[in-house]
Amino acid sequence: MGVVNVTSRYGWSREAKERKAAEFIPLTRLRRMRGSEQVAAVCYRVRDRETEFLLVRTRGGRWIFPKGSAEAGLTHAQAAALEAFEEAGVHGRMEESAFARYVRRSSRANRSGQAELVVHAHLCEVTWLESPLEMEREPTWFPLQKAKKRLREKRGRDFGNDLARVLDCAVERIQRIHRGPTVIDARGNIVFIDELQHVAKRIRRLR
Repeated sequence: MGVVNVTSRYGWSREAKERKAAEFIPLTRLRRMRGSEQVAAVCYRVRDRETEFLLVRTRGGRWIFPKGSAEAGLTHAQAAALEAFEEAGVHGRMEESAFARYVRRSSRANRSGQAELVVHAHLCEVTWLESPLEMEREPTWFPLQKAKKRLREKRGRDFGNDLARVLDCAVERIQRIHRGPTVIDARGNIVFIDELQHVAKRIRRLR
């Protein structure tokens, strides 16, 4: 069809399609954006049947998912795990496949001369936290609606709504996960952040 659905890789029910307008990125546009990829860790926990999401502050004071550039030599899931560990002190289980993608528009062009970045969002179930390596990130738990509100603050309407839709996709995915007996599937599509701490140390030495 020549397009990629950036709202969710799992698709929508008929009812959801009627409620929401799907967001699409033309394939030709995606090709132009090669080399301009980032990863985000959408970190969550379930307490008393309520899902909470972990957000961190940017240097500009906005709330966002732990996020950064795709790292050479790492899968997107491993890079997302690294960002979650460094920015929020997260230990948990990261899904290997991205559950959603969105476009971040930069105020200035990046190294490749492009001002748009594709962000691959990976879902992470948090088991415990420690002090983050990066200062002033203030990792904070928010229930769904408050997390959406924080993501929309100090942003343009369209991008704020894109980030809020990522959380809607995350909730759908979490509901699927917790209907089953385990988070880890038969093919082992889970990356353990605890096992990636040595990767974080190695990358910091190379920087």
